[in-house]
Amino acid sequence: MKKVDLSFQSCKAEYDESSVVLFSVPLDNTTSYRPGTRFAGNAVRVESIGIEWYSPYKEMDLKDYNTVDIGDLELPMGLVEESLDIVYDTVSQIVKDDKKPMMVGGEHLVTFPVVKALMEKYEDLHIIHLDAHTDLRDEFLGRKLSHATVIRRCYDILGDDRIYQFGIRSGDRHEFDFAKNGHTYMQKFNFNGMDEIIDKLKDKPVYITIDLDVLDPSVFPGTGTPEPGGVTFNDLLDAMKKFEKLNNVVGADIVELAPMLDSSNVSTVVAAKALREMILLLHR
Repeated sequence: MKKVDLSFQSCKAEYDESSVVLFSVPLDNTTSYRPGTRFAGNAVRVESIGIEWYSPYKEMDLKDYNTVDIGDLELPMGLVEESLDIVYDTVSQIVKDDKKPMMVGGEHLVTFPVVKALMEKYEDLHIIHLDAHTDLRDEFLGRKLSHATVIRRCYDILGDDRIYQFGIRSGDRHEFDFAKNGHTYMQKFNFNGMDEIIDKLKDKPVYITIDLDVLDPSVFPGTGTPEPGGVTFNDLLDAMKKFEKLNNVVGADIVELAPMLDSSNVSTVVAAKALREMILLLHR
């Protein structure tokens, strides 16, 4: 795997010397409302020029750590399963090389092959999921593989008591019932209760998936399915600070930025700042 010419901030290290591998997945084939997430990766790279490398929240500087950015994965246009296989193969190699994957979506479906690959190394894998949407449908518009089914597909391979959802405020009734029946932990509307969950998962291998539409559309309008009533960016930063108490974060993603849906580019800047914080988290 090789670094790319257009990289996110200072993520210009060589692959062999890097402990974190950043990549993006230009997939939005199953987007159910407004498409455009396939353009997120390189949009974030461009806008990262305006984001400082130093995080005053973590008192860490990206340039002090070796991160390689391998760019957009090359996907066969329109072929969902084949595209997911490429994501799976990429992450399998990253994990085999004892590195941590940091993925930028793309639609949320791209989380599934990452979790599938990580499960092969971490049998006790747990997920912390921040999102406006449940993503627990068994199928959506006749498809088992959809950005609306991604957490259900993860559940299929993880099982009960392994998925912890926060910020959820939209979904079909049966999805909420599925969670109520004990299949996932779900905190609706906000991040309350996260401290207790992090204490519970402190020594477990944890994957963190952040659908950026967990943010209120007033903060983050550049997404395909905006959902009013979301959290603030400071709420998200506070959650990221709490993640530092986890001893074994094995990978992470941020997904569902559709940059052209916010002509101000502010949504892309928000995503870039969130990405900086998550890369630094993986380096702790």
